[in-house]
Amino acid sequence: MENKITNLFVYGTLRSGFHNSAYAYITKHFTLIGEAKVKGVLYNAGDYPAAMPTTEENFIKGELYTAKSTDDFLWAIEQLDTYEGVDAEEGEPALYKRELTEVFYNNTSTKAWIYWYNQNLDGLIVIPSGDFMDSLELESKS
Repeated sequence: MENKITNLFVYGTLRSGFHNSAYAYITKHFTLIGEAKVKGVLYNAGDYPAAMPTTEENFIKGELYTAKSTDDFLWAIEQLDTYEGVDAEEGEPALYKRELTEVFYNNTSTKAWIYWYNQNLDGLIVIPSGDFMDSLELESKS
């Protein structure tokens, strides 16, 4: 079942508002389904967000994508794993871990891959809205 899921949920610098090199890569290999959310808590880790899953009614806002080609999905997701620091150096913990999660959009839900933060949260500040874009707007106003 896991090998058949080609959906991807992004909540940080891979979202469409950033237009960085990794986002250009996403637009080449994935199609945007739309805005979505997952159960979790979002933290500000400086230049990027850190998401942790939760069972509570707390949500992280982001975007849901699906692979343009199921044949290319495995290769494409491996490239994103590298970008997200999933494959750490020996003896080092990975920055993120990729897991399946339930994604809510358009009054329905589906399974998608997400990158959960895999480091210590000490010193990180919660983003109450669950939207990384909000934390950037607050920083630009201060």
